Amino acid sequence: MISQKNKGQAAPDFKPADNPDTVPANLDALDHLPAATSRPVGMIETPEQLVDALALQAKLKPIPLGEAFVALDLLSVAQVNEALRQQKEDKSLPLGQILINSGMLSQADLQSALVRKMGYPLVDLKKFPFDFAAIRRIPQDMAMRLKALPLLEFPKALVVAMPDPLNFKGNQELEFLVGLKIIPVMANMEDLLLTIARLHRDIRMRGMITTTEKSPAAKPSAIGTDKRDAFQLANELTKELVDQAQDDHAIEQSDSTLVNLINSMIKEASSHNASDIHIEPYPERQRVLIRFRIDGVMRHYLELPMSSSNALVARVKIMCDLDISERRKPQDGKINFAKYGGFALELRVATIPTTNGLEDVVMRLLASSKARSIDSISLSPANVKALDRIMHRPHGMFLCVGPTGSGKTTTLHAALGHINNPERKIWTAEDPVEITQTGLRQIQVNPKIGWTFAAALRSLLRADPDVIMVGEIRDHETAEIAIEAALTGHLVLSTLHTNSAAETIVRLADLGVDPFSFADALQGILAQRLVRRLCPKCVTRKTLPDDMLVELIQDYQTALPEAHREHDYQTLTDLWTARYGLKGRLQHYHAPGCAHCAETGLKGRVALHELMTTSTEIRQLVQHRARPKELQAAAITEGMRTLRQDGIEKVLAGLTTLAEVRATTND
Repeated sequence: MISQKNKGQAAPDFKPADNPDTVPANLDALDHLPAATSRPVGMIETPEQLVDALALQAKLKPIPLGEAFVALDLLSVAQVNEALRQQKEDKSLPLGQILINSGMLSQADLQSALVRKMGYPLVDLKKFPFDFAAIRRIPQDMAMRLKALPLLEFPKALVVAMPDPLNFKGNQELEFLVGLKIIPVMANMEDLLLTIARLHRDIRMRGMITTTEKSPAAKPSAIGTDKRDAFQLANELTKELVDQAQDDHAIEQSDSTLVNLINSMIKEASSHNASDIHIEPYPERQRVLIRFRIDGVMRHYLELPMSSSNALVARVKIMCDLDISERRKPQDGKINFAKYGGFALELRVATIPTTNGLEDVVMRLLASSKARSIDSISLSPANVKALDRIMHRPHGMFLCVGPTGSGKTTTLHAALGHINNPERKIWTAEDPVEITQTGLRQIQVNPKIGWTFAAALRSLLRADPDVIMVGEIRDHETAEIAIEAALTGHLVLSTLHTNSAAETIVRLADLGVDPFSFADALQGILAQRLVRRLCPKCVTRKTLPDDMLVELIQDYQTALPEAHREHDYQTLTDLWTARYGLKGRLQHYHAPGCAHCAETGLKGRVALHELMTTSTEIRQLVQHRARPKELQAAAITEGMRTLRQDGIEKVLAGLTTLAEVRATTND
């Protein structure tokens, strides 16, 4: 109990330690802690200041917490004694929490006493650089429950920020979890919870943060002037929803916080090179999940209350001029982000009705960019030569095929850039125009007003073109006009959604095109996929083991016709060694992971290609509606490499992994 005679006495901020036994036991774990060079003033902003503050705290004798409250005139002796009595009855709560729960003390008052009278360092989470190795020590759910954020990790101890460092029960739980001594320091409660959620969000989503990377706590939006990032805006929106629920009002799609949240989300998606934003309401879980697709992989980004779902979807619909009252049918639209205070970015939006009367939204980011060169899109030397021959022919049809998001448009624009000169008139009809090039005349089609690919193609044939690029062949009419244009003196480029070069022939037959006309017009078909690339920062190599070489050869030879010369083990080994060997030995490349790639070993993407060029035999097979296997076998005999084979060669070149190639190809 606190004696009455202590009431009102001016106690010093700290008492000197009488002997080493007064040093807190958990500080003994910092064996190598240097002596304090100076007493930190104010809030701690750097690891160096924090180490100094902990060294100073180790040399001081804190006074009892109750005496600190009385000395600071925050409480009377009677109030402290009453709280101590309650603590004896309920030992599950620390003294400070009991006083806060009873209304006798505020969180700020508690922190003031702990800092001024007990020597606990107070950390500014808005400026302190975080160690993500330490943060990963404590899972997010436990960090939020115990209000604990790791700051620094030492061989025997973990420095953890918390609003109440005297929560001994929580500290013991953390020590059991991490197997280290816990050294508590102070942090503001609101900043703490917000920072914990943001940092764990970044770890799951960004793909750049790693166990060793240091990063400032409060990073503003990468683009734009609003210094609040999406998570801060989501936190504000949640508070608004709680307040409005009490008043029986629903949040509106024009709410300024919601508007800023969506704008910030789009900016952050662009800064992380995301290709898509997915908004997914889950009624049973009472939440809205927002995910980004980065390097072809979905990453968790943000969660919002379920009550924000309708307004969130409605706001997106307003941005792309869709009907906000229609929730039973899917809708498609586009957002010109520059209209809403953003930068030059277009988003293709699709809304999809789901169960329980909800709607999912998928937004594809279509940032305007410059065309890449034909040498920079990962084509093999043989494919570069073959594509160069096709693009310099005066007429014919060239098709680039693959699933959505496989880089078809990038490849076609690289091909167009290769022949783009003042002597040629090049027209494109696209939906949307993603890549712009000086010298190209580019058309944005609009099916809603009847300005379709077929209609645009008809008009372009009257505009004296040399080369025409059609964004996609979707129907019989477009296919027939494209083939006619290719047969009448124009070079026509387009795309289809098919799985391989050989299967494209079947797809066009399904569209009803004449096989004889198509066979005469066709010059080549390029199928492609994107796989994740080995991280260039941490990639290592060693001599390829014999068992792995055998595995690669067997996989490579699966699609080869039996009479193919590369069916010979030694012949294929010699070819690979000549192309990819180092000092006469093939290499095995491995990336263990680093700060640049989030310890995954993979960063960015590389394309796999399958280029089928036409010959007399291929044309005859097309005319006779041959099966895809027959077409593929004939093309391989003439020099084509399948997607799987091209991928295996990129594995030998150190660009990707065999697991990535196998996951993306069907051979």
